[in-house]
Amino acid sequence: MSASAPIARSAMAYVLAGGRGSRLQELTDKRAKPAVYFGGKSRIIDFALSNALNSGIRRIGVATQYKAHSLIRHMQRGWNFFRPERNESFDILPASQRMGDDAWYAGTADAIWQNLDIIEPYNTEFIVVLAGDHVYKMDYEKMLQQHVEQRADVTVGCIEVPRAQASGFGVMDVDETGRITDFIEKPADPPPMPGNPALSLASMGIYVFGMKFLIEQLRRDANDPESSRDFGKDIIPYVVRHGRAFAHPFSRSCVRSGMEPVAYWRDVGTVDAYWEANIDITAVVPALDLYDRDWPIWTYGEITPPAKFVHDEDGRRGSAVSSLVSGGCIISGAALNRTLLFTGVHVHSYALVENSVILPEVDIGRHARLQNVVVDHGVRIPPGLVVGENPVADARRFRRTDKGICLITQAMIDGLRG
Repeated sequence: MSASAPIARSAMAYVLAGGRGSRLQELTDKRAKPAVYFGGKSRIIDFALSNALNSGIRRIGVATQYKAHSLIRHMQRGWNFFRPERNESFDILPASQRMGDDAWYAGTADAIWQNLDIIEPYNTEFIVVLAGDHVYKMDYEKMLQQHVEQRADVTVGCIEVPRAQASGFGVMDVDETGRITDFIEKPADPPPMPGNPALSLASMGIYVFGMKFLIEQLRRDANDPESSRDFGKDIIPYVVRHGRAFAHPFSRSCVRSGMEPVAYWRDVGTVDAYWEANIDITAVVPALDLYDRDWPIWTYGEITPPAKFVHDEDGRRGSAVSSLVSGGCIISGAALNRTLLFTGVHVHSYALVENSVILPEVDIGRHARLQNVVVDHGVRIPPGLVVGENPVADARRFRRTDKGICLITQAMIDGLRG
């Protein structure tokens, strides 16, 4: 590698995309969390993959496990443009019991260990380990540069989070140079940041290693009978104690257009968080700018006709205000407000949809009124259904969160007929 070449060209991105995401309830009954739809036409995993591609990384591996079919199909359709003759590669690595009859991925570190024979021959100098289930824009080249400059054994991407919420993360203490002095996975009492007791420094699940060093650590960990084969629980704490581990603040490498006021990172791991992040995009100035051509979010470009709005009568006018409407949608004499429609949604006459996230191929019947809902893929909303106006009835029929968001699936709709 020449002195002026980006470090990313000598790095591989390895995306851990095997998680179920059970807090998303029925949204992950048929798909892994990284395969959940987001933002009108993307999947959650597209953000990590796009960050890698936009950062200049041209070798990517994706480890899958839980209900991976829709995720694999999406990547085969949308991420099949890498060319070996350009020293590019894109490997989909399902848990395939390659090391024994019962050897599914035991943990995040094991998901790389089991595939070393596939990724090691690429001879990349660095590896960027990524979680496949977060929404954010980040230039990994800047994190790689810090890793090299500080001669780190591992560099851990981190964000500042309220201390009360930090127990769901790996939390670290750092000294004045940014070196990690302690790392605790999901502590009951998270340590505060120095000088700011209300915040904790939390891991983003993003790690940079030298490839040779990581292989040494994975081999050591695989021979430890007490290990749970996990980065946050085993690998990172060991390197903190015995090596050079440094924190990389997200603020140094987050990608923001002129429209984005602050660094944006979301774990859309609950129905409420998922609804809120999607609805955020409908704002006049959204916190996450999906229109930034300098940092595009790549995905499968499904071929669809344009969205169509029809009928122009009082009470029956196809309209959308503060909403995003994807290709293939038909708004037939219905009204949308602060709503996001994914591909191929049909909203029939006299329907009203507000503050809602409607996944692909949903059909919303005449005179239906939906507020504060997430409707799963392919659901048929019957004519006249009202959701969002009677909390007691909603909780009896659908999955209603504490914040009043209703998740609607076809099974729930079918149950109304019983």
